[in-house]
Amino acid sequence: MSAFLVVGLGNPGPQYAATRHNVGFEVVDLLADRAGASFKRHRSGAEIAEVHLGMPPAPRAVLAKPQSFMNVSGGPTKALAGYFDVPPEHIIVIHDELDLPLGSIRLKLGGGDNGHNGLKSITKALGTRDYLRVRIGIGRPPGRQDPADFVLRPFAASERAEAGVVLEEAADAVEVLVRDGLAVAQNQVHSR
Repeated sequence: MSAFLVVGLGNPGPQYAATRHNVGFEVVDLLADRAGASFKRHRSGAEIAEVHLGMPPAPRAVLAKPQSFMNVSGGPTKALAGYFDVPPEHIIVIHDELDLPLGSIRLKLGGGDNGHNGLKSITKALGTRDYLRVRIGIGRPPGRQDPADFVLRPFAASERAEAGVVLEEAADAVEVLVRDGLAVAQNQVHSR
């Protein structure tokens, strides 16, 4: 069976570490911690960790954090998919979603990019929209704040506890998605 490629979207560098836009990085970090794995630099331009998600005989997965910045994540994603021979239906992209309230997670296969430049880049590089997405709600910016500014800010102190819970739930969702498939994972995650 083909491995899964789990791509957490984010921006490299300490100034972006705890921002809303980096929830994808945080989820793959959690998955690596659970598997006792550490990341190493790969020639694709991403940091990767090869793991088994869950108890043996759990499926093999390559966790990835593209180091090319969010808006050009497609190149490293395509390079990794080719290197590890992962078909699009086994690629899982974890990303922030402005149109979902904080604390919500939605799973889907394919669809549009909804203005998300990381997804635009991946879709263009892969030549298909038919990859799995784990959408993590970060909420809309307050008032007239620019969404581009909003996503690059850390969660407010009052939101951080809820954000921590949703990141753990997103990691759980990825494990269920890999182990049991999209329909089962959607039933579990969307019913919360």
